[in-house]
Amino acid sequence: MTDQAKGPVATEIESRLRAALSPLSLAVIDDSEMHRGHAGHDGSGESHFTVEIVADRFTGQNRVARQRLVNAALADLLQEKVHALAIKAKAPGE
Repeated sequence: MTDQAKGPVATEIESRLRAALSPLSLAVIDDSEMHRGHAGHDGSGESHFTVEIVADRFTGQNRVARQRLVNAALADLLQEKVHALAIKAKAPGE
């Protein structure tokens, strides 16, 4: 995570990904402000995120399989609270 204050949705994303994937590194970046005026941005923030994650679990997995693991950990958040999620998932050493 960055040094910026985390909102409740970003905090929940981080918590779930840590529990599900035990990442070696994890950054949850709130991109919502860059989408002001676009679909899915209601002005309240915490609607658009980028996740940068490195986890042993991704070793031997292709990009789609990695994204599915992240999406599974966040399934209900993606339906209810998160409008867009960009995923940068890597195995160690990539």
